[in-house]
Amino acid sequence: MSVPSTQKQWVITSGDKGFDGLQSQEAEVPKLGDHDVLVKLHAASLNYRDLAIAKGIYPFPLDLPKVAASDGAGEVVDVGPRVTLFKKGDKVVTLFNQGHQYGELRPDTVGTALGGMLEGTLRPYGAFHETGLVKAPANLNHVEASTLSCAALTSWNALYGLKQLKPGEWVVVQGTGGVSLFALQFAKAAGAKVIATTSSAKKAETLKKLGADHVINYREDPNWGETARKLTANGAGADHIIEVGGEHTMSQSLKAVKFGGVITLIGFLGGAKPKDNILEALNNICTLRGIFVGSREQMEDMCRAIEANDIHPVVDEKVFPFEQAREAYEYMWAQKHFGKLCISIV
Repeated sequence: MSVPSTQKQWVITSGDKGFDGLQSQEAEVPKLGDHDVLVKLHAASLNYRDLAIAKGIYPFPLDLPKVAASDGAGEVVDVGPRVTLFKKGDKVVTLFNQGHQYGELRPDTVGTALGGMLEGTLRPYGAFHETGLVKAPANLNHVEASTLSCAALTSWNALYGLKQLKPGEWVVVQGTGGVSLFALQFAKAAGAKVIATTSSAKKAETLKKLGADHVINYREDPNWGETARKLTANGAGADHIIEVGGEHTMSQSLKAVKFGGVITLIGFLGGAKPKDNILEALNNICTLRGIFVGSREQMEDMCRAIEANDIHPVVDEKVFPFEQAREAYEYMWAQKHFGKLCISIV
């Protein structure tokens, strides 16, 4: 494959211009260091984090301007002279925090996230250290694989990072965002029972098709936490709760969780101001755990599980062309998507 010397790439130029700060710029195709891998990126997927960065509402450190987006998948087209993990032709996926290889996240590895601290994936060619990539599951195409870096790995970490999910246990997922849908798929593949919440009858049908054992409409049942608890075995509560709503859902999660269960704090879609006293965790004898995606070791385990169980990510039916990246941001901000929103990079 002939690699050009320059390319168009989408750059977050600042966080105070909204999506107008996402601009197409001409840049050189990166040169390779000894341990670097050049990837022809074929697809990228968006997360709420990407929108928040562009809107200037992302609450964590950034180093702008940077090429946008953390999630990408493609094919290795060149390798540095000392690379041992990959060869030309390998299909790969980006690791969200490039420095988080294994074990617990450390302060120094937090500063290695793509699309905010390091150059991201909305470009045709990207150079990454060989340890910043993972082999893509063989059962997925590039668009599907591009969804794994953030939402999928976050879900996997939630279910396996602290207290490993076991067959027959109960999991509660909130809504139909990427993290929740991946958690539903991973939990069902593990033989767990899943209770899902949504506000839409149409989305409820999709959740059931994906394997949800019970679906609760939280608009019709605002006290859904108690309802979820009653649905679990002997009314004991859920072993794992994937908490993405923030201040508006935590009180219900605390009602639904089992003694000794884990509430994994992932999102702040409903706001970030806590309405509950943290001592509620003591009353419920549960663990409140905040996570920030996951490690390369966890991602390799996850990709093996995806391939072994032939799991296919839920991807929105509308895949945007590379030239319409800004329109993709607008589409997702307007919440017109279902599942993961992807951008095809030709």
